[in-house]
Amino acid sequence: MIVRRRSRTSSLTGAKRFASLVAMRSAHLTIRLGAGAGASEAPISSRENRWLKRFRAALHGADSASDAAIGVEGLHLVEAALGSGAQVEAALISPSGERHLARFASQIAPGTPILRTTDRLFDSVAGTESPQGIAALVRPRQASFDQITAGCPLLVVLAGVQDPGNVGAILRTAEAMGATAAATCTIAGIGTSNPLAPKALRASAGSALRVPLVRGASGATFMLQLRVAGIKSYAACPVGDENIGATLRPWEADWKIPAALWIGNEGAGLPAEIARSADARVTIPQAASESGAVESLNAAAAATILLYEAARQRGALR
Repeated sequence: MIVRRRSRTSSLTGAKRFASLVAMRSAHLTIRLGAGAGASEAPISSRENRWLKRFRAALHGADSASDAAIGVEGLHLVEAALGSGAQVEAALISPSGERHLARFASQIAPGTPILRTTDRLFDSVAGTESPQGIAALVRPRQASFDQITAGCPLLVVLAGVQDPGNVGAILRTAEAMGATAAATCTIAGIGTSNPLAPKALRASAGSALRVPLVRGASGATFMLQLRVAGIKSYAACPVGDENIGATLRPWEADWKIPAALWIGNEGAGLPAEIARSADARVTIPQAASESGAVESLNAAAAATILLYEAARQRGALR
């Protein structure tokens, strides 16, 4: 009589086979992440850990140096950073964010530390009220003047825009309307808020990482450089300013040529000397108001209107 040995696999029920396959798949993912992405050996358990200190500083915008790593927090911004080609120095994951890791782990360069910590410690370094348990330290790409002025550019120049929410909103609109690059400038001693700082970065919904960006130029010098490069500067100005000379309506400006739109400080706008030295000045007409309470538009709102007209003329709208 022939005795057949029962297969070990056949003795498993369907549920047990499924559980076994899931466990194998999970183990495979852990091995792949550990070998390729440099996963940490053990979760970080101390608030004084050097990595947590770096994440805390970056996620709260403590270092504004142009070459410093910045902190991005939440699945959307981490994916935006990876999609922009930014160099990832490290990722930080808590149990609540673990489920997101498989979505982008393959985009992280081999050897990059993937650090794990508790939800409590992650919350202590996070810069948002409702952390998603995922963050990264990244170094955004650096653009040069020659790169942002190549071809037929449409640039947005933020000159003394100090509210990070406005800075982020303008960059988000710039990307949506087909602007090719952006620059931040200092005008009359007034600097522009760092577009890569946490609040501005969140307001931009990641656009600040994707739009080629030059930071920290002197406004007067940058305008001269644009003129030499053959790029026409349009200064956004409020209606009724008699100190700036003749003005154009948005649709009267030629946005199809190489052009730069200058947006000034929320309260003071562009200094008169900067507005006059621009190639042209653009004002946005407003509906008549008996009260006359609205003196000028918000910087982000003005940029949106002007960039929409530029996109319309360039055929960028779908």
